[in-house]
Amino acid sequence: MKYSLSHSFSLFVKEGGFLAIGFLLFLVGCFCPAGCAKNYFFVLAYLCAGHKVLLRSFRNLREGEIFDENLLMSIASLGAFAIGEFPEAAAVMLFYQVGECLQDRAADQSRSRIRSLMDLRPDTARILLDQQETLLAPQNVSVGQIIRVRPGERVALDGEIINGTGLLDLSALTGESRPVSCEPGNTVLAGAIPQNTVLDIRVQKTYENSTLAKIIELAEISSHKKSKAEKFITRFARIYTPVVVIIAVFLAFLPPIFLTDASFKTWIYRALIFLVISCPCALVLSVPLGFFGGIGAAARQGILVKGGTYLEQLSHIFTLAFDKTGTLTQGVFEVINIHPAPGYQPQQVLETAARLEAHSNHPIAKALLQAYKLAPAPLPSPVFEIAGEGVHAWEFIAGNEKLLQRFGITPLYTSQYTCVHVCHKGNYCGLIELGDRLKPSTLAAMDKLRALVPQLALLSGDVSHAVQQTAKELSISQVYAGLLPADKISIIEQMLTHAPKGTVTAFVGDGINDAPVLTRADVGIAMGDLGSDAAIEAADVVLMTDDIGKIATAIAISRKTLRIVKQNIILALSVKLAVLVLGIFGLANMWGAVFADVGVSLLAVLNSLRTLYAEK
Repeated sequence: MKYSLSHSFSLFVKEGGFLAIGFLLFLVGCFCPAGCAKNYFFVLAYLCAGHKVLLRSFRNLREGEIFDENLLMSIASLGAFAIGEFPEAAAVMLFYQVGECLQDRAADQSRSRIRSLMDLRPDTARILLDQQETLLAPQNVSVGQIIRVRPGERVALDGEIINGTGLLDLSALTGESRPVSCEPGNTVLAGAIPQNTVLDIRVQKTYENSTLAKIIELAEISSHKKSKAEKFITRFARIYTPVVVIIAVFLAFLPPIFLTDASFKTWIYRALIFLVISCPCALVLSVPLGFFGGIGAAARQGILVKGGTYLEQLSHIFTLAFDKTGTLTQGVFEVINIHPAPGYQPQQVLETAARLEAHSNHPIAKALLQAYKLAPAPLPSPVFEIAGEGVHAWEFIAGNEKLLQRFGITPLYTSQYTCVHVCHKGNYCGLIELGDRLKPSTLAAMDKLRALVPQLALLSGDVSHAVQQTAKELSISQVYAGLLPADKISIIEQMLTHAPKGTVTAFVGDGINDAPVLTRADVGIAMGDLGSDAAIEAADVVLMTDDIGKIATAIAISRKTLRIVKQNIILALSVKLAVLVLGIFGLANMWGAVFADVGVSLLAVLNSLRTLYAEK
């Protein structure tokens, strides 16, 4: 019972109990008959509400942080007591603290969007050893071990499904509510939830290197990197606050000295109003809160932004350059054409290739087998694979021109695509062309991005014809093919040099070879679903799906966030300036000052909360 009472009391204090008592005492003072006791109630109300502000001011003074909003409110309220304005002194502190409480709640709500990612971290993983299940902390699970995940449980580590077919809930990772199907052989990421099946998963990465751990790490990093607007507001407040105090001192003492019929009490009162109005709370809190809300909204959509700086830069993208394979295309080969030699049929050429490639795990081999669709007849002799050239067995050959040269065969056809030459008994049978398919979402995504970004470019290491074909399908005019990583960096640097002042050049990629250029661009955007660890580490923005349409969503969230931040700055400065002028000429009292400070702060914070909610 003792613990319960002490816990309840601490909760009461934490939730604003002193502030509630302060309001009650203030109301008693308002309705109390005139006399000394009336002022005592206002003093007690003031101490209940403002003791934290006074203590913070004293502590900051002792530590050398002289000028902040706590000092402004302390000087203004104590000055009001000094000139006999007891009700207004108490009211200033009460309403200021109400505003602070509401602002704190709003800030907590914003931060909870990021903190909710921490709830994705599973406490245990179910290890399968000799068909026996053992619970271990995910940090203690090794690569190669088998974990079992039951329906409704969260996958603890990245791995390959070896048993189980069903649906996966990826909403926590990607922001997409629609479940996706999974089957043996598929890769599953930590944080996913099987909905209707038990999955046995062979672990491919330790917990520290898992997708979930990286999401949490990126979320934590994002909260510490400030945008230019946030840094400006911080610097502005440091200069602004001492200037305001100096002006208030001049306002309090110069007019009574130099103007006839000007009383010290009147001008000190106006100076105190000036101090209350000038408190920079609305700017200091609402601007960072706006960016934090934008980062949280992006995280809910499966977009991890590593700080306010990059969220701000997304609004100013002038050139958006893309890698091709794995970014715009699926990175999966398919047969697009077969050119048989005279005397051969296309199906014969494909069957010969499939019989050879059935013994290979190369992506090209998989594409040929998928195109053939039937189980190819086995070959009568062993099959030999030569890395980078192809495969051969007995009288059959399937590979590139290097393999044909090895056997002294001259190809009848050549191609600008990735291709496989097929031969039988020394005779040339034909050529099979393979291409990479666009992702299903790429065309629609590019239409959205074309409306948001002035210039789109394609930078690829693939052969010219394949890159040109992809660019033609996507209506991209700036095309660069056959590039090495160093070439991509050179082109990005040229784009940075020629970009209009104040604009941003961004690059989107997914491979290890994209890491250098992701780092060099103003904003690097990595595909987190299919992308390499190096690309994700180097990028400033990570998409947790392979849908580049998320880039348009990120830009929309960025622009909405900046729009709201600008609204807050204009609102705060315009209202404060208006009430400030009225206060100097004696047309605004302390109540008006409270509205100009607390009221505007609350409006700005409520407006900032709109960044938390991004349209799909």
